Amino acid sequence: MAITYQLGDSIYINLTNRCTNQCQFCIRNYQDGVGGYNLWLAEEPTAAEVIEEIEDPTSYQEVVFCGYGEPLIRLETLLEVANWLQEFDTSVRIDTNGQANLIHQDNIAPKLEGLVDTISISLNAKNASKYQQLCNSDFGSSAFEAILEFTQECKKYIPQVILTVVNNSLVDIYECRKIAKNLGVDFKIREFSQRNKC
Repeated sequence: MAITYQLGDSIYINLTNRCTNQCQFCIRNYQDGVGGYNLWLAEEPTAAEVIEEIEDPTSYQEVVFCGYGEPLIRLETLLEVANWLQEFDTSVRIDTNGQANLIHQDNIAPKLEGLVDTISISLNAKNASKYQQLCNSDFGSSAFEAILEFTQECKKYIPQVILTVVNNSLVDIYECRKIAKNLGVDFKIREFSQRNKC
């Protein structure tokens, strides 16, 4: 039950197994982790436990908040760890489903300013109905527009904002790329493999 795990030159932080989506193509549906790490948590770690596991952030090219759940559900813990990371010369990324403002009923993007270098937001659909079909959000049809709004807010506070999709036959990559272009953010196709989760 890994709190942190290393893939390549990056260290990933597994803050929670809770998620507001139940995506059809999520890796959690068919395996317990990635890279030989079991990512199902017995309990959610404290910021102090995460910091203790990381030890020296400068050992890694990037520190990534991305585990077997939605990291921004645990916003306060994430912010505490991210503040600590600012003491070091290391890049910080968040991989998110983009529903944080719905989760917290507040615009949380300003809180990430100066703490996060990159935010990677899973899109995976061209419209609200398709998104709900593929991702089955707890927030229903309101999730898709909230993701687009969150993306626009993140542009104000975070240097690099990326909309991502899984390379899967269920995903209309062409239309999703157009959405990213219209929003003025980067776009990335994630190969569907054992290292991917939605």
